[in-house]
Amino acid sequence: MGYLFILLAAASWALIGPVAKFVFKAGLGPLEVAFFRAGIGGAFFLIHALALGRLRIERRALFPTLLFGAVGVAGFYGSYQLAVAYGGAALASVLLYTAPAWVAVMSALWLGERLDRAKALAVALTLVGVALLAGGSGQGLQFSLMGVVFGLLSGFGYALYYLFGKLYFARSPAEAIYAVALPVGALFLLPAVENWPRDPEVWGLLLVIGFVSTYLAYAFYAAGLVRLEATRASVVATLEPVLASFFAYLWWGERFTPLGYLGAGLILAAVFLVVLGSRPR
Repeated sequence: MGYLFILLAAASWALIGPVAKFVFKAGLGPLEVAFFRAGIGGAFFLIHALALGRLRIERRALFPTLLFGAVGVAGFYGSYQLAVAYGGAALASVLLYTAPAWVAVMSALWLGERLDRAKALAVALTLVGVALLAGGSGQGLQFSLMGVVFGLLSGFGYALYYLFGKLYFARSPAEAIYAVALPVGALFLLPAVENWPRDPEVWGLLLVIGFVSTYLAYAFYAAGLVRLEATRASVVATLEPVLASFFAYLWWGERFTPLGYLGAGLILAAVFLVVLGSRPR
């Protein structure tokens, strides 16, 4: 059951980019999709926290949570949707997984953690993988510098989740933090909203992104973590970019050249190096 829950989480996250492209086609912009994702996801986390009586955040963690909402939610959700819009769902999902390399570097700089040989190799593999991905555009894709830039920014934003979680999730309930941080992120994205969808089908797609791929995905992942070691869960979760690339190919005809697939493979290999290298001896 633990593996099943993590697979469900990975599949839920993998839907974000491919489903967002349907919303783009309906006329909404990337930042508008990011706004609705944060707003809908935040609403469900708020209901969850209130229902369990866990809407409480330690006073010292309140300002960092608000800052996390502004940077980690608005910045991350916005850059990821822009990466999908400029470079495609497959490219965005793979570049998202540069996050462990960002974590390795930032942990060494800010948390005093040692950048050992495995982590250094993972950072190097990530850099080479990104370079190969950038030149590996194939069918249904075209090279986009902005797609690569926003993809890397989304990986950086995703890395902030690891660092913030390490510092504050032990002090306050995770659902309470998301119940505050996601609406704050939505508030920062609100100025970018010019179109409010009127088509029920578009609202259905946004509900998939906000409820299934945000709220439910975190619930699945949490349920999986209860039943599995964190290392095993993290490795299984790397199926997300594989599934996202599959959905992007199935629905939008996106595919990389062999060089691009090699780059994607190197980035995922870097994830395994970081995750497996962190296991207790």
